[in-house]
Amino acid sequence: MKLERSNVDFPLWRKKVDKSLFDYNGTTIPAWACNMWRIQDSFSHVNSKKHPESGVTIKFQNKTYSGNVTVAKKGRKTPAYRLWFEQPLTLELKKVFLMSHMRALELGLSDKNSGDIEASIPFWEFLDIEYDASNRLFKLVSYYTQKPSFPNLFHRLIESPALKKIESETFNKDRKPTIYKTDWKSKDELEFQIGATSVIYMLTDTEKKLIYIGEAVDLVKRLSQPYPTIRNWNYFRYDVLPDELSDFRLTLERMMIRSFAAVLGNKKRINTLDFSAYKLANDKIDL
Repeated sequence: MKLERSNVDFPLWRKKVDKSLFDYNGTTIPAWACNMWRIQDSFSHVNSKKHPESGVTIKFQNKTYSGNVTVAKKGRKTPAYRLWFEQPLTLELKKVFLMSHMRALELGLSDKNSGDIEASIPFWEFLDIEYDASNRLFKLVSYYTQKPSFPNLFHRLIESPALKKIESETFNKDRKPTIYKTDWKSKDELEFQIGATSVIYMLTDTEKKLIYIGEAVDLVKRLSQPYPTIRNWNYFRYDVLPDELSDFRLTLERMMIRSFAAVLGNKKRINTLDFSAYKLANDKIDL
């Protein structure tokens, strides 16, 4: 039996976790919760995330994220307030509420006329949302989660290119070609890379400080072979190309090699600079 929490610091809204939470990186705040938190006192004039007073802080599982609160009034009898959060928090919510995320994907893949997905896959997960008005801080706590049937497999899938591709095909309405990016992974993660086909990849030997860039039709098969050039690589990362770019894989690989040669020492002695103390200045970095 699930016991009630004893560590609630601020007025609480227990939100049922649903598909919209993952699709839109946020949630509409119900009118009763707005009144309870007096949201209108701080955000009644904030109609855009670009508004300087829209910013809030969100805490979830001991991590802090940036967020926004906005209001929509046009064409409405009562204003509708919405809490927005950044994509890294959405990813964490997908991991924690894994079964709700999988059900949302199932809904996207199923026949829209097939009936109520919640009736055919009946369970609910809940997210507690508290609001500290004095500090403009939202505190998120996972109150109840459904245990996954295959937890290890699902947690491997959640960040895999295969699942990201399904998400894109299901929810990306403009259907633009998408490159699926990954973070650095240790060598022992190689066999678990689901959907790693038509890729540009990078290897690194952290002891000898070497980096290698390559391309492959099948990443797992390619990296299972020996590499004389970087024999003792221990970490890898890769980007999965969309079908529209698969014919340009070799061209993209050569472009990346030449770009890195401009900032790293290399065998061809191409002119480079010492970038060891530099940081990337770009604001737009895909996750």
